[in-house]
Amino acid sequence: MTDTPSTCALSQDTALPAPPPARRVERVQVRDGVVSAGERAVPEEVPVALTFNGTTHAVMMASPTDISDFALGFALTEGIVASAAEILSREVIVVDEGIEARMWIAEEKMKHLSARRRALAGPTGCGLCGVESLVEAVKPAALVTADTRFSPATLLDAMATLGPLQSLNHETRAVHAAAYFEPGRGILALAEDVGRHNALDKLVGKAAEAGFDTARGLLLLTSRVSIEMVQKAAVLGVGVIAAVSAPTSLAIRTAEAAGITLCAIVRQDGFEVFTHPGRIALPSPERQNHVA
Repeated sequence: MTDTPSTCALSQDTALPAPPPARRVERVQVRDGVVSAGERAVPEEVPVALTFNGTTHAVMMASPTDISDFALGFALTEGIVASAAEILSREVIVVDEGIEARMWIAEEKMKHLSARRRALAGPTGCGLCGVESLVEAVKPAALVTADTRFSPATLLDAMATLGPLQSLNHETRAVHAAAYFEPGRGILALAEDVGRHNALDKLVGKAAEAGFDTARGLLLLTSRVSIEMVQKAAVLGVGVIAAVSAPTSLAIRTAEAAGITLCAIVRQDGFEVFTHPGRIALPSPERQNHVA
């Protein structure tokens, strides 16, 4: 393990306190023609710089919670590292402009990351330009081999337990959540963020830190399912995604290729299965007809 340069860290007494995840703001409400003054809680949103070996790789707008988990999850889902053990050190520093999540990785990993960034950087400074960037955007997800099966009731119960645990969303009604659920154990990890991708990255980081055997459980999402969400779910290693909203066409194709069971529009009265239905213990057609 290489030593982390001393210039990487700020001492605790020079660091600023983290911003609160929500703030109360004044607003004027108009309801049924009645105007009233008051306050509303709104989520905080701050720039988070994700740096590796002193170099900024990305700046994301995110909720100022679980930033260390966010950094780890981002590093994993972006393929910068393959496991938490490959991050030599990690620290979160609050500065006037936002938050820095500073990570140090082995030099060979950093060389690979630097080469990848050079291949993706476009001449206009957009960061993702050209054929290489298009390929990177739609890269195949990791193949998932989890074989745990779930009953329809388990999916519905899991989603029903998610809402009461979304404390930041209860306060603001403006953030997404991602959660990891196991039958018989319930929701073992949950993350909230103003960004759905960020919430899932935070969850990936939490699961990696806890060492969960994610092949046993399923992923719960409060958002629509796009290709990036499927790619991140594949890194998490779950066999089933259950989301309250609908998937995109590309997300369906990606889940199909990755071997992931994609369940969406999960509501109190049921859900829809788009890929690999074998992990869901659906009633046989004969039983459905008998019940009808």
